[in-house]
Amino acid sequence: MGGRPLDVLEASLDEDVTVHLKDGRAFHGLLAGYDQHMNVVLEPIEEVSEGILAEPEIESVDNTTIIRGDNVVTIST
Repeated sequence: MGGRPLDVLEASLDEDVTVHLKDGRAFHGLLAGYDQHMNVVLEPIEEVSEGILAEPEIESVDNTTIIRGDNVVTIST
């Protein structure tokens, strides 16, 4: 999969992705949305690793999780 980052995210909508954060943690879930700042919305979500640095801003509402784009290192399918 190649192209501009937002094009890749668009192609990955409604697919399972893993989002890796700056603090070393990673979260797996269905990519339900994103915006131009690469904030991502995952539903449902599960943590697949545990980091050791400060906790990033992650907000969960009714099995929906919003991850701020400035905490994201990679997004993989």
